[in-house]
Amino acid sequence: MRAPVTSAQQLAAFAAGLSDAGLPADVSEQALLHLLETLGCGLAALALGEVTFVLSAAIEAGGTGPATAIGSRDGLPAAGAALVNGTLFHALDFDDTHPDSVVHVSAAVVAAALAAGEAAGSSGAGLVRALVIGNETSARIGMAAGGRFHARGFHPTGVCGVFGATAAAASLRGLDEERFTHALGIAGSMAGGLFEFLADGTKTKPLHPGWAAHAALMAVGLAAHGATGPATVLEGSRGFFAAYLHGEDHDLEAQLADLGARWETPQMAFKPYPACHYIHAPLDALASLMRDHGLGPQDVEGIVALSDETGVGLVLHPLADKLRPRTAYDAKFSLPYCLGAMLVHGRVNVGSFTAEAIADPAVLELAARVTYEQKDYAAAPDAFPGGVRVTTRDGRTLEAELRHQRGGAQNPMAAAEIIAKFEAGAELALPGERVAELRDAVRGLDNGPDLRALAVLRGAGPRS
Repeated sequence: MRAPVTSAQQLAAFAAGLSDAGLPADVSEQALLHLLETLGCGLAALALGEVTFVLSAAIEAGGTGPATAIGSRDGLPAAGAALVNGTLFHALDFDDTHPDSVVHVSAAVVAAALAAGEAAGSSGAGLVRALVIGNETSARIGMAAGGRFHARGFHPTGVCGVFGATAAAASLRGLDEERFTHALGIAGSMAGGLFEFLADGTKTKPLHPGWAAHAALMAVGLAAHGATGPATVLEGSRGFFAAYLHGEDHDLEAQLADLGARWETPQMAFKPYPACHYIHAPLDALASLMRDHGLGPQDVEGIVALSDETGVGLVLHPLADKLRPRTAYDAKFSLPYCLGAMLVHGRVNVGSFTAEAIADPAVLELAARVTYEQKDYAAAPDAFPGGVRVTTRDGRTLEAELRHQRGGAQNPMAAAEIIAKFEAGAELALPGERVAELRDAVRGLDNGPDLRALAVLRGAGPRS
C-alpha cells in the first residue's frame, strides 16, 4: 500500500505497524484492566435481568458459531455475539468512558474484539493489541470533535465507536492495510446512535455499542470478501465529520499525528458509579460533605448541583423530568435522584436503579430540593467536573467540588478497586471459583496462547 494519505489509511498503517512487543507495558496493563471491568459490567447486567431482549433476538436470528455471548451456552455467529455483549456491557452505564471524546470506548471495542478474536483463533496477545488499536481509534475520532456530537444529538459511543470496533476486528481478522481501510470506509455508513432516549428514558442507549460492534463484524467481513469503502470516509466533503458535525471544524489530523507516540488507552476513565459520568463528581462531592460534616438527609434544606454545559444538558435539564425519573434507566441520567439516593442510603450502586428504588418517596422528596448552577470549568481535558452546594436547616452553606472525577487518569482508582468492582459484578452471575478463574485468565491474557478461558462466560446466569 502507498504511504498513508487519508485518515483511514493512517489508522490502517498504525494497526499494521503495531507489534505485540511494541505496546508499552502500562498501555497493555490498562487495556487488561478495562477488559476486566467491562466483563464484570456485562455479567452484572445479565444477572440483574437487563436488556434480556438482545440475547433473545440474537438467538431468534438463528445460527451457531465460534463466538461467546454472555449467558448463552451455545456459541453464536460473531456478529450476533458482538451485538449481545456490547449491549450488556453498556446496559448498567457502569462501563468506562474516555473523557476528551466522551466515548464509552470498551463496550463496543471489547465486544467486537472478543467475537473477532474467537472466530480467528487469536492469541491473548493478539486480542490485547487489537483492543489498544480499537481504543486509540475510537478515542481519537471522538477527540477531534470534543463534546460537539452530543450537541447535535448523536451518541459518540455509537457514531465514533463503530470505527474503533471495526479497527479492532480488522486487526484480528488480519486484513491488510488496503482492506482495513475499506472496512473503515464501510463502517462509516453504519455509524449511528441518537440521544433521544433522554426524552422518555427508554433503552436504546445500551444498543449503541452493541450495534457498533455488530456493524464492525459485518464491515470487516464485507471488506475481507472484496467490498470497498471510501478511504476519505472521515474527512471527505460528504464524510463522517462533514455529515455528523454539519461542517463544524474538527482536528482529526492533529489527533492522528502522534499515533503510537501518545497513548489514549491509559486516559480512559473507570466508573465507580453505575450512572452517567457527569453525575460522579457531584456524588463524590456530596459524599465528602456527608463524611466530613456528619451530614444526613434530615439536615438538608436544599442542594445546588454544579456542572458544566454538557453535564447540565444530560443530567439536570429539563429539571422537572429529572426530579422524578420515569424509568430505572432515566434515573441514571438524573443528578437530583442520585444525590437523593446518596443522602438517604449513603451509597449509589446497581441496586439504586431498580423500579422499586426509583420510587422511594424519601429519595424523591430530597431530589425535589435540588436545583442547579451551570459553571464554566477550565478548558479540555473534559474530566466530567462538578460539585454541590448544600444549605442546611441550621443555616450553614457547605460546598465541595471535584475538577477531575474519580476513576480518571488525574484522579485514578487503584487496580485493586477495579478488580474488586469486577468481582462484585461477576459474582452475581458466576460461582466464586469461576470468578477467580476468569479474573486470573484476563490478568494474564497477554501471555495466553488462546482465548479458551473466556468460554466460562457461557455458563453465566443469575445466582440464587
